Order: sequence, then C-alpha cells, then structure tokens
Amino acid sequence: MSDVETDVRAYTLRLELVDEPGELLRSLRPIADNGGNLLSIFHERGNVTPRGHIPVEVDVEATPARFERIIDGLREAGINVIQAGTERYSEGLTVILSGHVIDTDLSDTLSRIQESANASVTDLSLAAPEGTANVSSARISIAAEKGASEAVLDKLRAVADEKELRLIEPLAS
Repeated sequence: MSDVETDVRAYTLRLELVDEPGELLRSLRPIADNGGNLLSIFHERGNVTPRGHIPVEVDVEATPARFERIIDGLREAGINVIQAGTERYSEGLTVILSGHVIDTDLSDTLSRIQESANASVTDLSLAAPEGTANVSSARISIAAEKGASEAVLDKLRAVADEKELRLIEPLAS
C-alpha cells in the first residue's frame, strides 16, 4: 500500500444541522460508517447560522480516501457540509481558567477559541464544587497549528482579562 492510502490525517468538518432531536447523531453515522475516528465535537446550540441552523464543528482522523467517503456519506444523508478540509494541528497546549467560568458564559469562551482559525478545543474538564454560581475552573486542551500557540494564548489572555478570569498558562519549554 502507498503512504497516501495509509496516511491518517486530522480533518475538520463544519456542518450545519437542523435543530431537531437526533440530528447530531444522524450526522455522526456517516463518519463511523466510513471509518473516521472522532477527535472532538463542538456543538454551538446557542448560535444559529443565517439559515437558522446549528453550526457544528467535528474533528476526525481518517485516510484521505476514507475522508472523501465520509463527505459523500454526509451529503447523501442530507447533512449540509459547510466546509471540509485538513487541519494540521501539530501543537497541543492545556490551560486552566479559574474564576466565574460558568457565569461568564463558558460556551462563549469556547466559541471564541474555536473561532481562531488555527486552533481547536479537543478536551474540556469542568469543576464547580460549590455550584455553578460560584468560582469554577475549566481545564481546556487545545490543538493548534504549528507556530500558532502564542496567537492562541494571546486570544485566551484577552478573553480571560475581559471576563476577569485567571488564566494558568502552560509551562514554556
């Protein structure tokens, strides 16, 4: 087999889903059926596209051939694929936000990280030991394009400052 047939890559799909029960699951079926490995899902239920649908970003790993079959499967299922392409995320960083993380709209914070064309949130852990109205913290793992970590951190710093959150940055190498 050639390297192209076995070369697994990370891809980002931007989908537009109708706001109905089961639509997210229906959009994931072609990914599973065509051999895609799910990395992350960012479901922005609070936002809508100009057509009144829900934007969803899905990161998957697949060979190029499987990725093409995934795209075809999504379109055959009637899922609107807004954008599909390779994202070469080669740098990872994990940060911690502390303060009123939930009260200052965690969804907005994550959206603003995701809006950065060179980063994707890959994992989130949330702790609110005294309830959501009190101080909480979030551990956020981010995949960034090579050389983009500092720009992603700058965006995080700005969001943290604006929302009066404490940002614990990764240790420098």
